Amino acid sequence: MTFDQIKTFLWVARLGGFRKAADRLNLSQPAVSTRISNLEHELRAPLFERGSGELVLTKQGTLLLSYAEQMLFVEEEIKQRVANPSEAEGLFRVGAAETIAQAWLPDFLKAFSEQYPRVNVDLTVDISLNLREELLERKLDLALLMGPVSEFSVENVTLPSFDLHWYRSTTNPQTDLGEIPIISYSSKTRPHRELMSELSRRIGPKVRVYASASLSASLKMIAAGIAVGPYPRALANNFLEAGQIVEFDPGFRPQPLSFTASYLSEPRSFLTENSAQIARVVAEKWDGTHFQ
Repeated sequence: MTFDQIKTFLWVARLGGFRKAADRLNLSQPAVSTRISNLEHELRAPLFERGSGELVLTKQGTLLLSYAEQMLFVEEEIKQRVANPSEAEGLFRVGAAETIAQAWLPDFLKAFSEQYPRVNVDLTVDISLNLREELLERKLDLALLMGPVSEFSVENVTLPSFDLHWYRSTTNPQTDLGEIPIISYSSKTRPHRELMSELSRRIGPKVRVYASASLSASLKMIAAGIAVGPYPRALANNFLEAGQIVEFDPGFRPQPLSFTASYLSEPRSFLTENSAQIARVVAEKWDGTHFQ
């Protein structure tokens, strides 16, 4: 039995297929099949129930998986704690909400790169709903999103929140929310749902709300006088400094945007756990130097 066989078994089990594991490990599919076959021969036990559908672990395979996950974590921890962390290699998949992407994400990527210069980063910027699904489907290693993610399998590291402020164009003084459209986050987000509930209660059915997943496009629409809307001040600073928009008070302010650095608790990954802490430190430092 070799560690390569154990690692190959782990990825086949995690990803649910020989082809996916081969792509992850940069091996040919026959090479993956051979490693699994040799491992089963060594253990004298079938590890997968092979059929026409998705691979299913046998009782023995399920038992081996728990050991394999522990072995992989120990290997990674040894490399991180005993060896030089800068020698770590591989691909790290990060997903970030656009609010974070336009705020402190560049600082995070810089700090991550300084600590792990040989780790490649695959970055996804999307709405939190999609990031959550990709995290649970193991398509992301770390998600910086509106959280927390409530699933028991997910660890959430709390990040600084973003206060929301109302903005209008300097060329359009209209601030009556019953008369001018309001632009908000994507319709599939919590801020949009909460804002719609509050506006429906305060304004009624005549309220007009535009939904947009692009914060930069939304702020440009506000600057053009098309709509008004609540956004983090840090993201609006460029428009404020250019004199294109100003703050106003319609009598209420939406709840702050709460974010977490979320990752799957099992199997454990020292790199992922450490990157979540890097995100927390970077976010807190950024938050302390930007007026909310």
